Amino acid sequence: MKFGSVPIAEAEGAMLVHGQTLANHRYRKGDILDASDIERLQSAGIDEITVAIFEDGDVDENSAAQMLAEAAAGPGVRIGVAGTGRVNLFAEHDGLAGLDPDMIDRVNAIDEGITISTLRPYDRVEQSQIVATIKIIPYAVSDANLARAAEEATRGGKVSALPYLRRQVALVKTNLPGLQAKVTEKTEEVMRDRIEALGSELTDNTIVAHASESIAEKLTGLVESGSDLILVIGASATVDRRDVIPSAIEQAGGEIAHFGMPVDPGNLLVLAFINDVPVLALPGSARSRRPGGNDIVLERIMAGVSVGRSDIMGLGVGGLLKEIPSRPLPRSEAAPRSHRQEAATPRFAAVILAAGQSRRMGAINKLLIPIDGKPMIRHTIDAVRGAGADPIIVVTGHAPEDVQAAAGDNVNFVHNPDFNQGLSTSLRVGVSAIPDTCDGTIIGLGDMPRVGPDHVRALMGAYDPDEGHLICVPTVEGKRGNPVLWDRRFFEDMTMLGGDVGAKHLIGDFADAVKEVPMPDSGVLLDIDSPAALEQFNVDGTPKEK
Repeated sequence: MKFGSVPIAEAEGAMLVHGQTLANHRYRKGDILDASDIERLQSAGIDEITVAIFEDGDVDENSAAQMLAEAAAGPGVRIGVAGTGRVNLFAEHDGLAGLDPDMIDRVNAIDEGITISTLRPYDRVEQSQIVATIKIIPYAVSDANLARAAEEATRGGKVSALPYLRRQVALVKTNLPGLQAKVTEKTEEVMRDRIEALGSELTDNTIVAHASESIAEKLTGLVESGSDLILVIGASATVDRRDVIPSAIEQAGGEIAHFGMPVDPGNLLVLAFINDVPVLALPGSARSRRPGGNDIVLERIMAGVSVGRSDIMGLGVGGLLKEIPSRPLPRSEAAPRSHRQEAATPRFAAVILAAGQSRRMGAINKLLIPIDGKPMIRHTIDAVRGAGADPIIVVTGHAPEDVQAAAGDNVNFVHNPDFNQGLSTSLRVGVSAIPDTCDGTIIGLGDMPRVGPDHVRALMGAYDPDEGHLICVPTVEGKRGNPVLWDRRFFEDMTMLGGDVGAKHLIGDFADAVKEVPMPDSGVLLDIDSPAALEQFNVDGTPKEK
């Protein structure tokens, strides 16, 4: 193909390559100029014009695009209509983009004017979505290069849309004391919607105890009943191949194909097989509707694509996905760009749980018992106040007037009317009262009179978002105690707890954010919750270890 500026008298039969506007006529690029066009352009005072002139062996852009599209199109795609050197390939149904990157690269290397652009391999597609586009950049290409491109497209894996297969999918949710029912209900809703969007449905949906034996028994039954895919989401995250859920899979006769993946969120995925039935132990991020690494693997399995260790390990490039809002440790804070030079001093509230009925103490409210000349609860309040916590929030329940009188001044009180339904209800009430201006809080108990300001200061000093130290736990010779410092990003998780448990199991769920802080004495382990403990304390000043 010849291309360039020619005298207007020599342009008859050539293709106009740039639009041209006259007083009474508009020429568009691509127009083929005839004798009347030449006369009109000459009358307008135009002496030269830029055109393309086809030669023997040239194939025009639309014909070339159509030919390459027909060679590249595979199952599940529809070829569009050629125009301006472009033909689109559309998905005929929902599914995944089936592509051969090597074939695409070989075609694109033949001639700079012959191009194929596609989605990424296994990208999710909807019916009528463009999977690939063929674009011929110049107005014509050589028939020899076009033939080579078509041959390469035919030799390789063609552009296709892989349909989702209908599968019997089972969901197993595990439970631990304190995991609120609404968490599992929300998880079920999210997972059901996820599976239905992939053309299948949940045929079994069960909650079992978070114990290897219980999970293994359920997995065995699901395999025997004909499940095509089993999803397991734990009340506690899987952090090792030897953890509860992987152990259960092996007890059920399965094999762990791979633990972990270079996709975030989704790092803690487990891929396993029991008698060729795929089992996915999902990370906690799967509870969110936001896409994660689990979706990448799940979608491929649902489309009949084989997934193994090497496939998962090859997902690192592009594996940094959009962060989910509920993520407890955002990447930017877990691994910051640089150390803060002049960071503001963190502000910590304190929540003192003081709503209980002290049943083990008998008729006496333990928090009111004088210890060293002041009510027991006042020791905890003075400890957090002495360390600089502000505000100090005391959660009342049983005998609120008595507790308020014992607590003294400069304290914020919030009442928990549901205190008899468990410790988690008081935790929710207390956390909900923390001002937005606080970076975190100390969660303390009112029956630990040997906790002092130095213990609390040590926890505050260990808090370091730049290093990922967001949950600071006191320890004595490796044994964990109270109080515990929590970054505010965990407050939402605390409000979702249920039953007579505190936030202890969250420490296990978010182990990467935990900083253990050694203490010089056992004050953080000692509480008074029974007449015997009080008697011992009165004798030697050391109540029982918590």
